[in-house]
Amino acid sequence: MELLKERIRRDGKVKGTDVLKVDSFLNHQMDVELFAEIGKEFKRRFAGCEINKILTIEASGIGIACVVAQYFHCPVIFAKKTQTKNIAGEVYTSKVESFTHGRVYDIIVAKEFLGPGDKVLLIDDFLANGAALEGLAQLVKDAGAELVGGGIVIEKAFQPGGDRLRAKGLRIEALARVQSMNEETGVTFADD
Repeated sequence: MELLKERIRRDGKVKGTDVLKVDSFLNHQMDVELFAEIGKEFKRRFAGCEINKILTIEASGIGIACVVAQYFHCPVIFAKKTQTKNIAGEVYTSKVESFTHGRVYDIIVAKEFLGPGDKVLLIDDFLANGAALEGLAQLVKDAGAELVGGGIVIEKAFQPGGDRLRAKGLRIEALARVQSMNEETGVTFADD
């Protein structure tokens, strides 16, 4: 998606060789018009898949997933990283190791919102090591729902997550695949 790549080149900030800060438009301050283009692109890529639920993980994926859901005309479920009083009853749980935060979370989805008959699209802002998608995929499996695939805004193709998940048979559509990056030369995309 060329519009996204241009935005990353212009406004993304590279820290070291593995951190890409896109918080000015993607995951802190959100450019909703860009999100609309992202939603249209995911709808195009997953056309005909009869998706009826979108699943993401808190917090950065929520805004993107909500806009994407408008194009699929379906609800968004987000896996919470902590059990709250608002989640009563039975839940699906999975463990996720966060690359960004350097810790392991239990992620939780109430059973009342996910189950057999659901066709689920996972949405997230980044794919690096793949732990978040693996955890979300496990929730879908535990619910007896059908996992259609994963829609990723930015994949760090130089990290193992995407290749490992694709090798397991998960369909992943990444809108921008970063091949390499450094503070001096910026970002190189895999398909440029």
